[in-house]
Amino acid sequence: MEKEKNKFRKYTTLFWSFYFVGLLAVVAFFFFIAKGKLGEMPTFRELENPQSLLASDVISRDHVVLGRYFRENRSYVDYENLTPELIQALVATEDVRFYRHSGIDLQGLLRVAKGVITGDESSGGGSTISQQLAKMLFPRQDFENKLQLVFRKFKEWVIAVKLERSYTKEEIMTMYLNKYDFLNLAVGIKSASRIYFNVEPDSLQLHQAAMFVGMAKNSSLYNPVRRPELTKQRRNVVLSQMKKYGYINQQTYDSVKALPLGLDYQKEDFKRGLAPYFREYLRITMGASKPDRSRYASWQQVKFEEDSVEWETNPLFGWCKKNFKPDGTNYDLYEDGLKIYTTIDSRMQKYAEEALEDHLKLDLQPAFDKHLKRLNNPPFSGDMSNSEVDDLLNRFIRQSERYRVLRLEGKNFDQIKQIFKQPVEMEVFTWQGDQDTIMSPLDSIRHYLSFFRSSFMSMDLATGQVRAYVGGPNYKHFMYDMVKGGKRQVGSTVKPFLYTLAMQNGLSPCTKVPNVRQQFVMPDGTIWEAKNSSREREGEMVTLKWGLANSVNQISAWVMKQFNPKSVVNVMNKMGVYSWIDPVPSMFLGTSDITLYEMVGAYGTFANKGVYTQPIFVTHIEDKHGNVIARFRPERHDAIDEQTAYLMVNLLQGVVDSGSGRRVRWHPVYGQIEGPIAGKTGTTQNHSDGWFMGITPQLVGGVWTGADLRSIHFDDISTGQGANMALPIWGRFMKKVYADETLEYGPDHEFERPMNFIMNLDCDEENNPQQKPTEFEDFF
Repeated sequence: MEKEKNKFRKYTTLFWSFYFVGLLAVVAFFFFIAKGKLGEMPTFRELENPQSLLASDVISRDHVVLGRYFRENRSYVDYENLTPELIQALVATEDVRFYRHSGIDLQGLLRVAKGVITGDESSGGGSTISQQLAKMLFPRQDFENKLQLVFRKFKEWVIAVKLERSYTKEEIMTMYLNKYDFLNLAVGIKSASRIYFNVEPDSLQLHQAAMFVGMAKNSSLYNPVRRPELTKQRRNVVLSQMKKYGYINQQTYDSVKALPLGLDYQKEDFKRGLAPYFREYLRITMGASKPDRSRYASWQQVKFEEDSVEWETNPLFGWCKKNFKPDGTNYDLYEDGLKIYTTIDSRMQKYAEEALEDHLKLDLQPAFDKHLKRLNNPPFSGDMSNSEVDDLLNRFIRQSERYRVLRLEGKNFDQIKQIFKQPVEMEVFTWQGDQDTIMSPLDSIRHYLSFFRSSFMSMDLATGQVRAYVGGPNYKHFMYDMVKGGKRQVGSTVKPFLYTLAMQNGLSPCTKVPNVRQQFVMPDGTIWEAKNSSREREGEMVTLKWGLANSVNQISAWVMKQFNPKSVVNVMNKMGVYSWIDPVPSMFLGTSDITLYEMVGAYGTFANKGVYTQPIFVTHIEDKHGNVIARFRPERHDAIDEQTAYLMVNLLQGVVDSGSGRRVRWHPVYGQIEGPIAGKTGTTQNHSDGWFMGITPQLVGGVWTGADLRSIHFDDISTGQGANMALPIWGRFMKKVYADETLEYGPDHEFERPMNFIMNLDCDEENNPQQKPTEFEDFF
């Protein structure tokens, strides 16, 4: 008997010894894991401040998100902005004991084991939400073997417990939903809600919330865009879990599970959406580095000089490189979650893009397509030789990505050109939508060159804030920005700067001058003479107002003779034109290249009582915590005196009321606009560029229209003038703006007259405001 007792005592001792040794081993094991002795572990600082890359939002003045800059398309959302249905669905499906455990749910593990044995899919997941968050915050390495994966699983348990100690349940839930990748560039529930359903997280309905929770099991498998039926089945499993745990009743379950997914898929693509040209300009500008001449091509000296001035004077240029976060590093557009509040109004931006597209698609391009059929070597004008055309096409071949790839394969230019002549399958742009076709790469170059481009910008006069910015007709296919990036000859839109000089020096709109030939002796002894487009009123005394309204070159030449080209350049510089202007007598024909951005800012000076207001694009920037870290205001300075500005407004009103811009008043589609309007049309040599600058008492806007190459153009002035190519876009835009009662802009405002202004401006008796335009409305 004693022997049996000793034997029992021995086994009992051994049992408890093994038990305590095992327990100590387990404790030691997890202790060493927690201390990082068995592999790297996140520090306390990392647990308290988990790194998440947050997208930066570009926001319009009316609080519409225009786009995002990101490496991961994630935007943060607070717990208060998550719908209860989303939280309930996640708990019911992924971690039903979420509020009762401290990171590890042993009961849940047993439940999963039972589900594996019985094949019950509704048994739920084995990992708690805290463990899944640990996995997302500190992801596994691809090279881990099975033993390492086992250790990794235990590490996640430890991290989960640490997370539970560092954060509340609500914070853990919020971090999980902000971190999860729902595919299709939808990282986090806020991006996912917008991309899949075009709503904010606080507006998610039950069936939408259930779909997202269903995706959390495996978003690659349950992808609603590629596998909608499978995703719907998984969504209904989530609804079943919610019914099982009492979050919804049977009636709700039965009605909701029958619903389709109901996607409103908004593909995240920087080439799509409102204001793509503006968003790209903003991205490049804010991320610009300090100009270094070595990073510019040999022919980019002017660009280098302009960028250097921008770096010194424009706080937005290079903002990310000039400003630092609290930790001393530069701000990063792609991961710091900035909120960039712009001056763009989403409604006006939409109207501008629609106006530009409608004019090109419905009017201008069809007219040019008919014109192309008459050309020997379309789309190039008839005055170009075959060798000149070949040289241009060869240049475009060398600029293409296809050429670069073929050169890397060792092929010479002759071989590459033969390949460019061989038809291949491709997708090309048309105004009826992108089309699949068979076309040679060389023909595709001709195809794209045959399209007219256009650009538009509108600025609020009182604030200098840019309300609409359209750099081209289609960002996907025509990426070059012709608002701020490209420069073209401005034609007769330069003439008001010359007339400004006249108004400053005692002349008035009613001053009469001879409409006769004007000749200039050039430095080399040759004679240069500006010619009119017609002989109307030639030899008569006419007012300056009539001369500008009808863009008569001989009148502009007479004004130029009274002063000098350099004085005109000085006026232009004061009014915001920074591009180089050649100070020669012929400059009033507008042969210098200037950006649309400069022209809009300069024309705003006339309606702003002579004060130049620099157009701005951003009002302020907030960090990811909502703190304002930058504010922007326009640079202003006196450019011309108030009386001169008002006289110029009067002159430019004559252009619209009785001159080359009078279509604004009578045309049934883009005209019949009421209220005071001042403006100027412009057409360059060979009708290559069409311009219109329009001013109301509240807004100034400008339009440029032309082809990619100046050798591609209409052959007649009736279709190639600014009044036909550019003015209709401004007119379509303003009609929509004035019709929108939610905007503060309307035709019931007047240009403000200077105090004590007594000059008589009633000199229009020789004009006929009701006369419709002749073929020669505008020349140069």
